[in-house]
Amino acid sequence: MEELYTLEREVGRGSYGVVFEGHMAKTRQRVAIKRLPCSNPECIELYLQELWAMRATAKNHVNVIALHSCLLQTGPRSLKPLKPGKLPLCLVESVLKGRVAGAPQSQERNDALSNTQRRTNSVSRLQDRTNTVQSRVKLQDKPKSNMSDSTTPQRPQNRSRKRPQREEEQQGPLRCLALWLVMEYCDGGDLNQYLLSRPPDAERNHSVVRQLCSAVAFLHSLGITHRDLKPDNVLVCVTPKGPVVKVADFGLSKMSEGLMDGDLTRQHFSSTCGSDFYMAPEVWGGLTYTAQADIFSLGVMFWAVLERITFLEEGTTQEQLGAYVCKGRSGWLMPLGEALWENADLQLCIPMKFKRAPPLPPPPGPAMCSLLLDMLASNPDARPPADQLEARVRSALKEDSH
Repeated sequence: MEELYTLEREVGRGSYGVVFEGHMAKTRQRVAIKRLPCSNPECIELYLQELWAMRATAKNHVNVIALHSCLLQTGPRSLKPLKPGKLPLCLVESVLKGRVAGAPQSQERNDALSNTQRRTNSVSRLQDRTNTVQSRVKLQDKPKSNMSDSTTPQRPQNRSRKRPQREEEQQGPLRCLALWLVMEYCDGGDLNQYLLSRPPDAERNHSVVRQLCSAVAFLHSLGITHRDLKPDNVLVCVTPKGPVVKVADFGLSKMSEGLMDGDLTRQHFSSTCGSDFYMAPEVWGGLTYTAQADIFSLGVMFWAVLERITFLEEGTTQEQLGAYVCKGRSGWLMPLGEALWENADLQLCIPMKFKRAPPLPPPPGPAMCSLLLDMLASNPDARPPADQLEARVRSALKEDSH
């Protein structure tokens, strides 16, 4: 590792791995290095999915996180670069067999018992490069915001889908211990931290919205449906000309190898995954869904960014950007997708009419409000496709500026 990269400090830790700030040994370029321990087949499938999606983007869009390289660790100090376009055969074997290749026999027996049903369909899941794991790894550190106060609505703990528990690493012969993903480093943290640690600024918000439109249009053009778009999964690079946002974390993404007539909206998915505040109604309802679920997630994010709408998870002090519906006298915060699944005719009030804690940006204009309502439509077919969204956003912002 020292010959290629230097690890400086740990900057993030999640359910699946650890992220370090580091430098390239030759150029001293700062990078983010994520270590993903290959401890069980479900985790490995998630890692391979993320790796494949990040390779597909191939540093071709400024608003999508760039992958510099991937390293394979087979011993305490044994690392080798993974060739472009290649997947480690030992990890593919682990996913196909439902047990970690090269693991001790005791672990193999446990994996076999816990993955009996999983073996029957893992081949097809690997071939279409999908997964149903409901979690993510933090790509960067996320310092607690000091912007929250007693006026910020609180939301009970996330009711997200159950995620598999990471097992302790167990070394064995011919076994991949970990994957190391080397990515570009984002010094502004995630979108929550970046925006909420600064006074509201309408131009900055508009720039973020436009960049996210461009990123999702690019991903959809490659046949990639992200399936977990939210502020946590958008990283920020601070530049003299303003923030450059980067869509990241492709562990739940779905890649479609061949678009039907070039239309990603005709490709249907069935795995219920994502984060509850940003999931589309059809995902909440357990129905099959298309890439238009990403457009709904963007609509929730855009509404929250433009109006600075936040909430608190119970037991935390970290504010999060997210639009919601208030239910009952107690002010229970319900995700928009859940509310629209229960009542498809629910009328959303954009901009929000009840008071929120200052400081606040000016509310979005009529044209942008109309576009947000289209993005948040209960009917996926009524939402604008990604390849039209960027032009519509620019048009709406221009119209409202006059």
